[in-house]
Order: sequence, then C-alpha cells, then structure tokens
Amino acid sequence: MKAEELKGKSTDELTKMLVEMRKEQFNLRFQQSGGQLENTAQMRKVRRDIARVKTMLTQQQKEAA
Repeated sequence: MKAEELKGKSTDELTKMLVEMRKEQFNLRFQQSGGQLENTAQMRKVRRDIARVKTMLTQQQKEAA
C-alpha cells in the first residue's frame, strides 16, 4: 500500500483500515508462533502498512487542529 492511496481516505476509513490490519497482524503472529506461517515477509508488510495508516491519521489530526 502506498501513502498516496491513503491521502484521499477519510479519518473513519483509515481507522477502519487500522483495525483490520491489527487483526491481520494478530493472526499472522498466531500463525508464526504455531509454525504455520510460510510467507514471513507478510509480517513486515503489515507492520509497515499499519505505520503508514497511523502516520496519515496523525497528519489529518494536525491539519484539523
């Protein structure tokens, strides 16, 4: 996911995406601990996407203030 894709989204949409990504991250961690995770790069991708969404949320909050 690119930061450009997130710029057009509203705060509610970003918050919803953040919740979904956190659930995905939890599931990936659960799979990894059980030895079932085959694509370990997915963990890194989800973690970075979460950071991008949180960054966009922070920027929107600063612009609103």
